[in-house]
Amino acid sequence: MCGAECWPVTKEVETRLSVLETKLLRWTAGVMRMDRIRNDAIWQTFGVAPIADKMREAPLRWYGHVLRGKEDSVRKIVLEL
Repeated sequence: MCGAECWPVTKEVETRLSVLETKLLRWTAGVMRMDRIRNDAIWQTFGVAPIADKMREAPLRWYGHVLRGKEDSVRKIVLEL
């Protein structure tokens, strides 16, 4: 998810991305809604983390990356303003 650390994590965005992710996982597995297979089973098949969790994790990962950077880095200087 390129640039996810800057995305606003609203409930609407989270829901829309989760729906899209589930549709793509179902398509990848070759499963249709008419097959009546629960989403939980699809998630367990692939063993992937929900996209909402990754979206919440991205800003923290970026923050840690900035903190580990050089002291004269533009990102670190701006962060300390």
